[in-house]
Amino acid sequence: MDLTAVSHYRFARSRDEVFPAPGEQLVAGGTWVFSEPQPATTGLVDLSEMGWAPVEDLPGGGLRIAATCTIAHLVALGPRPGFHAHPLFAQCANALLASFKIWNMATVGGNICRSFAAASMVSLATALDATAHIWSPDGTDRDLPVAELVIGNGINILGPGEVLRAIDFPGHALRARTGFRKIALAELGRSGAVVTGRVDEDGSTVFGITAATEWPTVLRYPAAPSREVLHDDITAASGYYTDPLGSADWRRGVSAVLAEEIRIELAQTTGVDMGFGVGA
Repeated sequence: MDLTAVSHYRFARSRDEVFPAPGEQLVAGGTWVFSEPQPATTGLVDLSEMGWAPVEDLPGGGLRIAATCTIAHLVALGPRPGFHAHPLFAQCANALLASFKIWNMATVGGNICRSFAAASMVSLATALDATAHIWSPDGTDRDLPVAELVIGNGINILGPGEVLRAIDFPGHALRARTGFRKIALAELGRSGAVVTGRVDEDGSTVFGITAATEWPTVLRYPAAPSREVLHDDITAASGYYTDPLGSADWRRGVSAVLAEEIRIELAQTTGVDMGFGVGA
């Protein structure tokens, strides 16, 4: 796509250079920026030369994923000892249904910052309690859960000039047992609902819903919920929406069905009582 309003293109190589001026837009992989007209964009700031390590270890077994890390690099990460949530990386990435060329250019941070309801990296971050590490133009940093960063389909709460530096995945979530389900109306269609489940080492359980709702839905339980509790919580959640790829009622219904499948799967893989015999 020709960006006819763009008059300059610059590379950022330091924190001082990374913040966009009025009219400038950040580019990491550029797979969305160059896919459609950007009439309000007069300049581009390329982050590819910031030199951020794609993956770094964090205390407690966590991982920091640079915003400029490509989806292909993320998927290629090998499993680590105790890293039981490893399958989710590829499962969520595959929900994007993108070609290998897109995977090798599209970045984790770019996918999150676009904040589409069906954003696959938002699904991953929501499932594993990842936090966004954000640089602000005033020189301060802030962190907030990715599930709270996204507030609508294509809408987030990044402030003017703020830059997503990295996505931090905590060790306790990476060590958890996980489940994943995705559904679309067409075999190769955009995700209509993505549901994830996680059982942590202390038995606490987390279910995430994305794609079906305009913003991520996170349901937390101190122990495994019964079928009725999980079903009622999912169907009562807000944010289900209708578009050409699915109605709100369909998204609500399939999310409940997929979550129940995950609940049963986690019971089998973890040995945790997932509520069977208590209204199961």
